[in-house]
Amino acid sequence: MPKVGILSAAYVLSPSDAVRTGPELVFEVAHRAVLSSGCTRESIDLTVSGSSDVLEGRSFGFAYALEALGAYPPTLESHVEMDGAWAAYYAYLKLLAGQAKRALVVGWGKPSEASLHHVTNAQLDPFWLAPLGLDRVTSAALQADAWLEQSGRSADVLDAVVNRALERAGRNASVRSMLEREVPDEALASPLRTRHCPRTADGACAVVLAAEDAQPKERGPVAWVCGADHRSETAAIGCRDLTRLPSAIQALSRARSIAGWASELVPDVAELSAPFAHQEPMLVEALGISGAYVDPSGGALVADPIMATGLVRLAECALQVTGRAGDHQVPGARRGLAHASSGHALQHNLVWLLEGGAEP
Repeated sequence: MPKVGILSAAYVLSPSDAVRTGPELVFEVAHRAVLSSGCTRESIDLTVSGSSDVLEGRSFGFAYALEALGAYPPTLESHVEMDGAWAAYYAYLKLLAGQAKRALVVGWGKPSEASLHHVTNAQLDPFWLAPLGLDRVTSAALQADAWLEQSGRSADVLDAVVNRALERAGRNASVRSMLEREVPDEALASPLRTRHCPRTADGACAVVLAAEDAQPKERGPVAWVCGADHRSETAAIGCRDLTRLPSAIQALSRARSIAGWASELVPDVAELSAPFAHQEPMLVEALGISGAYVDPSGGALVADPIMATGLVRLAECALQVTGRAGDHQVPGARRGLAHASSGHALQHNLVWLLEGGAEP
């Protein structure tokens, strides 16, 4: 089975981009990622994208970005109606299976053009849950309330997470524009206030992956994918213990087994798709990574492009373990964990384990 590495990554985020369309955002990050990968566009034989037609408000919305991706014959092309991290996972499996050698993966979203209440309400069961008017904020509030009660913590822990995220985001030039927008301090759904919820962003992210025998001769350090796995909870929120994350634990356990990482080995850095303040400490405890430097980029709480949030976590983790994270680089970071989530209250969980270096 071939080794697979992430050669390059690029992303762009802003509070609201009224100038560029989704395909234009896709073109920018795809161009930057391919240019820095050492590959030519013609040598990339697989393109996988992740986006949401519901978020875009049109059927087959992803097709509008195919030209920007350069997904013309004979390139293999596919699309997943999920966060771009799942598109990367699909590409990873294709490379492992030997069905492609190099892959360009892109995820994008423009939530500023949609009603997130209606979009996330449509993710729920249409007979029993959706008519209640739930959306991702109210689902997260139910989870936060249950977790605070179960753990004996006060809501002060949520403010501590927010303050830490904002401080770290201040060192990340790629999300600095997100800090320029004032966030009103309003009560939303107890115990969550506006500041405890994600700042949605318009943006896109791209990564280039390649099998070991297809690495370009002139390239920089590579983030090798040591293991990856994803699991899911039931979609019925009332049938879940919202204070526990068994699917995340199972995904990490399987990824560790694939990577050969011992259970006590803690990654140097971790990038978590925790868009709500309570979800970061929940994931840290569930995954047993309290010794890792968590979300050096500022995390999903500061910038949440919806369908690219998890792929940004993977991109940031790859930049960290290869020493290319710029002003927010964690010194000595070599092993990393990237986590992606989807659905209500962390329903779907995908875990990546990366190692940086010249050789796998």
